Amino acid sequence: MTPVTKTDARFLCVGTHHKTGTIWMRKVLRAISNDQNVPFMQCYRAKKLAEAAETGPQIIVNWSSSFPQQLLEMGHARFIHIIRDPRDVLLSGMRYHRIAPLGNEKFLREKRDEWGGKNYQDHLNALPDDHARLMFEMENKHDKTVQEMLNWPYEYGVPNDRVADIKYEDLIEDTDCAIFRGMLEECDIDGIDIDKAVQSYWDRSLFGGLAMKDDREDRVALHVSSGKKAQWVTKLPREIAEPYAERYADALKTLGYAENSDWVKDCLPAKEIAA
Repeated sequence: MTPVTKTDARFLCVGTHHKTGTIWMRKVLRAISNDQNVPFMQCYRAKKLAEAAETGPQIIVNWSSSFPQQLLEMGHARFIHIIRDPRDVLLSGMRYHRIAPLGNEKFLREKRDEWGGKNYQDHLNALPDDHARLMFEMENKHDKTVQEMLNWPYEYGVPNDRVADIKYEDLIEDTDCAIFRGMLEECDIDGIDIDKAVQSYWDRSLFGGLAMKDDREDRVALHVSSGKKAQWVTKLPREIAEPYAERYADALKTLGYAENSDWVKDCLPAKEIAA
């Protein structure tokens, strides 16, 4: 991709991936939008950009981080891109897809002949055990999510100083909001009050305003079991870790989560986890 000249920033563009903090960021960004009267929109296709604000700030989101090329090339656009350890995405995804409301996730409603005419969720729940369910998840929705994380144009990062690539694991421990504040300061969106935005972030974070389970909305509670990082260390069975490493060793290295497959030996056999 051709380098883009950095100009005064108007568009705050935030991209996530499935199970990488999407609901969290949706709540935070909606709050910023409502509190500061900043237009908010999702953008997956270039034609949607015709609806973007012609002046002033705009919040633009894409929950698969597949922003159209035209937006990526806009010099006044700044991007925050969030990824998560794929091993935790696998565990979180499988758990959530068993109970998620079908109206929230279109792919869960899709029926296929190879699933005996069942939709994704029903087939997942019909499998005999978590080993089978994790393998099914790995080969389907999870694989798509990993590929999306890998497909992000990382070359738009440091060279152009327009992208903040951040890991969910760092954000979930950002208890003083320094990381989030730093990203907003770097983006420097004209018309967004950073102090107010940071307050919106704190109010809608598991370590802040949502620390108490009773304060979480139903959809947030449904998505979040703990929110902690590196859950795979104690919850990913070795019987799954081994084929996972064979399939995604390069992805884990590229995304900065594992230099090699030595991590597999840290995973306990399923029987020991169950015990």
